[in-house]
Amino acid sequence: MKAHEIDYKIYGEEMQFVEIELDPQEGVVAEAGSFMMMDDGIKMETIFGDGSSKDEGFLGSILGAGKRILTGESLFITAFYNNLSGKRRISFASPYPGKIIPIDLTAFNGKFICQKDAFLCAAKGVSIGIEFSKKLGRGLFGGEGFIMQNLEGNGMAFVHAGGTMVKRELRSGEILRVDTGCIIGFTQDVDYDIEFIGGIRNTIFGGEGLFFAKLQGPGTVYIQSLPFSRLAGRVLAAAPKGGGKDKGEGSILGGLGDLLDGDNRF
Repeated sequence: MKAHEIDYKIYGEEMQFVEIELDPQEGVVAEAGSFMMMDDGIKMETIFGDGSSKDEGFLGSILGAGKRILTGESLFITAFYNNLSGKRRISFASPYPGKIIPIDLTAFNGKFICQKDAFLCAAKGVSIGIEFSKKLGRGLFGGEGFIMQNLEGNGMAFVHAGGTMVKRELRSGEILRVDTGCIIGFTQDVDYDIEFIGGIRNTIFGGEGLFFAKLQGPGTVYIQSLPFSRLAGRVLAAAPKGGGKDKGEGSILGGLGDLLDGDNRF
């Protein structure tokens, strides 16, 4: 199925959103929770499966839904269609601070492999499937298990990165080592494996985990500086303990400062 040809514009810096312009009868599919706003005349439809084809039949819907379960996503995906005669706009927002990356699948031979929570939205006709790891080490220690997500088709897709995004073009045989959580995605010709860091001190005291992702070209790789798991860990570590206020953070006095300002009650 040929994907719908959509126009788009990305707004913002730290908390971005993408605005997609739909011609009459054009559509877009998106993960639940990413919708921001839309013009009047756009119809929303919840689809069982991956939404790659509106008339895929019951078996196709079951297979699409099964692929989404394996990637930890909902059984359903949301589609939006422009049912009026003029152009209409719809917007989807980033789930946390970072960048929205437009992926033209025709430029990558119809397929892009990404982290399973990176997908934001895509033109109707793009298939959102699964990418099984063929290597045991990669599946056990890659941080995303045996399964990553693949976007297939001939249209536009949009993925989200945490923090700042870096795009690297790897030459044939060129190797890039990356923290496993910092990978956004890569083209299908990139060889992806897991490499043990090595060294007793590095392993015990390095604080960087036990494994690197080893990416070997040729191909294109997208890297994020702030994976959501790292952001969530920092927020959790900084949260006040015991449900109380923690005004002493970063202060020389620390907890004694709370006593002096009268906040603590006995």
